[in-house]
Amino acid sequence: MIAPSPEIEGIVRRWTNLIRTHRVEDLPHYLSRSEALIYIGTADGESWRGQLVRDGIADHMAEVPDFIEEDVEIDAWENGDTGWANYKSRFTFPGTGTQGVHRATFVFVLERGSWKMVQHHISQPDSNVAKMGVDHNAFASLIAAAQATQHDFGTEGLASIMFTDIVNSSTLATATGDRAWSAIVADHFAALRRIIEEHDGQFVKSLGDGTMSSFASARKALAAARAIQRHMASRDIEPRLGLRIGVHTGDVVQSDDDFFGSVVNKSARITAVADPGDIVVSDVTRAMVGDAPDFVFEAPQSIPLKGFTGKTTLFRLVWKG
Repeated sequence: MIAPSPEIEGIVRRWTNLIRTHRVEDLPHYLSRSEALIYIGTADGESWRGQLVRDGIADHMAEVPDFIEEDVEIDAWENGDTGWANYKSRFTFPGTGTQGVHRATFVFVLERGSWKMVQHHISQPDSNVAKMGVDHNAFASLIAAAQATQHDFGTEGLASIMFTDIVNSSTLATATGDRAWSAIVADHFAALRRIIEEHDGQFVKSLGDGTMSSFASARKALAAARAIQRHMASRDIEPRLGLRIGVHTGDVVQSDDDFFGSVVNKSARITAVADPGDIVVSDVTRAMVGDAPDFVFEAPQSIPLKGFTGKTTLFRLVWKG
């Protein structure tokens, strides 16, 4: 059972405090004795394993100059003998005036009853343009296209907005060729439209490899999402497509900008954090379906979504079986 872990959160907080206060001689005591231990930094060549990490971590972190941290966020979880955490903060190095965002992940295992770090990964959040020369615009373009078109949803009030996205589509498109990939995507969209309309939904828009649709009923939205994933799993032709789906429920009154603001944007952001084969829904959508016996959800997780303050509680809908 996945559950929040105050213990791991405390360990991560102490780890970073040791670095900030230059008491780095204690850092090796936090590390696993396993040769699977790995440390990954942001600079070229900063990837070390096993005993090398245990021998060198203190000296490596001792080179970090004085810094100030603000807005620290730690999200820690455990499941049996395994635990993990995400860490985020804003930093300032007074010596250079450099400021930025620090992100890191931690993986822990229980060794003789104590949590020991087996992986530590530090991430430098450069923009996609700076890193790859391109930006990820698929969801933003799909939202913009939806905003540019008037849609008659047939009713005012709550509606559930669903996004879908093909995972690793660029790789698949390169492997199959543009013409074949276009035919595959067209067939995919046709199948999704059929399923969505069978569940009384409206296929609002498609762009690139993603779709947006709307449902007057949260239950029908989730039933459609489940049917879509089961359809994807039943495809026995190549390439196999991995699909992620996100659903959020909100006000869709035509005169209300909220539809084209937070409701659509939040659904898109939820989809973006889903894994291949996932159906991830907001706490609002989960509340709308209540205790309906035909829907089973995994334990909630609270994570930050780009463009939204704080953390959002999300649920994964179980659709297999």
